[in-house]
Order: sequence, then structure tokens, then C-alpha cells
Amino acid sequence: MPRILILGAGFAGLWAAVGAARRLSESAQSGKKIEILVVNNRPFHSVRVRNYEQDLDPTRVPLAEVLDPIGVKWMEGVVLGIDTRLRKVPVQTRGGTELIDYTRLVVALGSKLVHPDIPGLAEHSFDVDTIEGAEKLQRHLLALPSSKHDRGRYVAVVIGAGLTGVEIASELPARLAGIAGSAQNVRVLLVDRSVKIAQAMGQAQPVIEQAMGALKVELKPGTSIKNLTDTAVELSDGEIIETPTVVWCGGMRANSLTEQFPVARDELGRLPVDACLRVQGLPDIFATGDCARILIDGTRPSVMSCQHGRPMGRYAGHNVVADLLGQALLPLHVDWYTTIVDLGPWGAVYTEGWDRKLITQGAQAKRTKRLINGQRIYPPRTGRREDILQAGAPIVQAPPPDNLPGC
Repeated sequence: MPRILILGAGFAGLWAAVGAARRLSESAQSGKKIEILVVNNRPFHSVRVRNYEQDLDPTRVPLAEVLDPIGVKWMEGVVLGIDTRLRKVPVQTRGGTELIDYTRLVVALGSKLVHPDIPGLAEHSFDVDTIEGAEKLQRHLLALPSSKHDRGRYVAVVIGAGLTGVEIASELPARLAGIAGSAQNVRVLLVDRSVKIAQAMGQAQPVIEQAMGALKVELKPGTSIKNLTDTAVELSDGEIIETPTVVWCGGMRANSLTEQFPVARDELGRLPVDACLRVQGLPDIFATGDCARILIDGTRPSVMSCQHGRPMGRYAGHNVVADLLGQALLPLHVDWYTTIVDLGPWGAVYTEGWDRKLITQGAQAKRTKRLINGQRIYPPRTGRREDILQAGAPIVQAPPPDNLPGC
């Protein structure tokens, strides 16, 4: 039986599976036996972009809830390698190692936080890159009142002022104050080596600075870290901050298994794909999401984000089935780009375009952010086959609304 093997069930992988099932159900050859199999390292889809939030329960979507109704098989396991010559993938499961063959492959293994060689970073920092990392941070924060740390107990240092760093820094003052019982001893610092905090955010950059001021987050641009222990961090300017909580929000890189493909990857380790998400030079392999580099609008490369990962996944799923059935493939083209950054209790900020033109801010933007985080990026959860398949259509959604009415 021909098998479409999808590696990963993040935003790109999950939607690739739904898109593939939809295309197969529509085809005149739908009676042809084709297996769609998803391999994921968890039994659930993790809504990764919400890991900065305190309540992580809503960020788990059981794979069975989405894939079982549409006839997609799935297994929990860790991908150990990829043999493109033999078309086989070894997977470590609880029962041992299984060797899975494929007719077509979709690589959706996502990306991973980069940890540079900074003394103490790997041992003593926290992150919100994965749900497991976010849960570890939350357990640490809740244990602070009874910890051995007397000095700097409720001090937190966030390293890296990209979108993730800004969002977790915005959340921490209130979270720490709630744990401490007051805001009196709470101190949160946001450190970045760029000359401005959130430097890449265009017209939103001064808004982010304003929000950080209101939240009493201290900003330290033009600064990096030299080393850290479990009780302190030393900055490049010589300042030593006593803290048990350092949250690392450095850069991202594609899953290291992309190195096993005989193609040239980009500076982020991503596989080059054409407009139909097929890996260039490897006609039986598709890649999507953070593992793939596509010229998303014909000119600019895709961004490692759910904004691009979701449509990339739907098109990859559609196209891998079409390719297997000898049918025409659909090229993906996304001609808009938005950035909506959560700024904790202060609100949010919404920009449009690659130059990030400011559209809305504060409570207005927060309503849009809540719509995105709570509804827009989720698959249907009705359990109905028709609803799930319909959501996998190879279309590009309109930009999220920027004029939601107030409550």
C-alpha cells in the first residue's frame, strides 16, 4: 500500500495531515488504498506559540481528536534518522525502534531553540520553546517562595527581545507578583544585544518600549550575557544580577535532521522547497513549516511562524496526495504579512506588512491576539469529519481582523 509519511504534528505537520486527507477524500481515485501516517513525539498537537502563557492546558490538542475522525493514522515516537535512498525512517517508540518505509515523505519536524556556548546557559536557564520547557519554568516559579534563594528570589532576566522574549517578559511581572503575594520585590529585565529592544518591530518598537515601561520591565539593549549560575547572571557590561530565573529566548534553527538530506540548506538549516512545497532535487519529498524555506510571496522567504506554517502545511498535504495520484499541484502564494505581539496586561500591538506598519495597539490589538491564540490557529474540535476536512482546504486565510468590537 502506498504510504504518505508525515514527520511532525506541529502547525505544519498537523495541517499537512488534514490537507492530505481532504485531497484524498475529494479525489476520483479516493477508493485507492493510500495510507497517511503521522509520527509525532507527543500524543498531542502543541499550540507552541502560547507557551509564554501561564495556563498551558488549552495548548494541548489530542491527535486522536483531529486525526482519527478523518482516517489518518498516527503514532507517538521520536524520529531517529531519514534514509532518502532506501525511503525508510527509523522511529523510537516505547516498544523499541521501528523502521517505517514511505512512498512520499512530508518533513514537518519544526525548529528548535539555539543554545550558544555560553558558560552555564544549558544548565541554568529556562525557556518556553517547548511545552515541556514552559511547564518546567512554571514549576520553578511556583517553587520560588520555598526555595533557597533569599536574594533576588523574585528577579527574572529574559535574554533575547524577539517576539517570544517580549511576550514572556510582558507576562512575568504579574505572574511573579501573584506568586510573591505583592509586586514589591519583583524585578524583570529584558536583555538584548541589539541597540534597541524589539529593534525589528518597525513602528511597533516604541509601543513595545512604552508597554514595558508601564509593566515595569527594565530594558537593557546593547547587552549580552557572559555566564550564569543557578543564582546569578553576569552581563557583558560587567553587571551581576542575582536571580534564580533566566529565560533564554535566543534564535531558532530547523530540526537537525534536515542535515541528512543531500541538498543545500539555508542559514537556518531549512530545506529549499518550490512553490508547491516539494524539496528541490528530491521529487518524492515535501517539506513544510519551520523545516522549509519557500518564497512565500514569490520574493521573500517564509518566516518560522504559525502564520506561515499553517498554510504551508495545508498546501503540502494537498500536493503530496496530488503528486502521488499524478494530478496537478497547487502553488502557494501569501501576499500579506502581519505581526501581533502580546504585551501581557498592557494589551498587544498589531502591525501589517514586512516593514511592520502600526495598525492598532492596547486593548484593541489584545482582542485580535486573543482571537488568534484561542480560535484561529486551532483545528476544529467538534470531532466531525466534515468540519475537520473542510478546514484543510488549500486556501490562504484573510489577515486577522483589526477592528474587533469591545466587550
